[in-house]
Amino acid sequence: MLIETEPTPNPATLKFLPGRKVMDSGTRDFASPEEAAASPLAEAIFNLGDVTGVFFGRDFVSVTVAPGTDWSEVKPDVLGILLDHFSAQMPLFKQGAADFSVPGEEEAFSDDPEDADIVAQIRELIDTRVRPAVANDGGDIVYRGFDKGKVYLKMQGACAGCPSSTATLKNGIEQLLRHYVPEVTEVRAV
Repeated sequence: MLIETEPTPNPATLKFLPGRKVMDSGTRDFASPEEAAASPLAEAIFNLGDVTGVFFGRDFVSVTVAPGTDWSEVKPDVLGILLDHFSAQMPLFKQGAADFSVPGEEEAFSDDPEDADIVAQIRELIDTRVRPAVANDGGDIVYRGFDKGKVYLKMQGACAGCPSSTATLKNGIEQLLRHYVPEVTEVRAV
């Protein structure tokens, strides 16, 4: 089995491509060892010590390390864990943890029912134009709400903490949404 790696715009994050499906649907972001307890794979990667984030996409795993960590020291260990996990066809989540396979909606804002058409347009653009692009960079952006012209998005994986994430939000996503949905005045990360 060959696992490819790709750099991401976030220098602290590498994208690992095992050549097979990782998630059947949705994504899952682990920002701490406690969250990673739901997944044997994420837990093993966090146990390396220098890891600050693990993200499962459809066909990739992104791993983020602490500032100052040398990827040349961590990468072989991450590759070994991924190779062992996928070669043995081990489950991605522990028994009873299947509800962890998609992002939770606990942080979502309540959208005004009068904005339903606007929200539908925003979600469509995010799902068809934004999410595929950021998945190529090892991350995800999830819609969290729309209120008085402001769109709230949650950045995950390589996007979370990326030095260029503000530019991506303001110069890319905000311009795209404002162009197609005139009611959008600003995009904010939550």
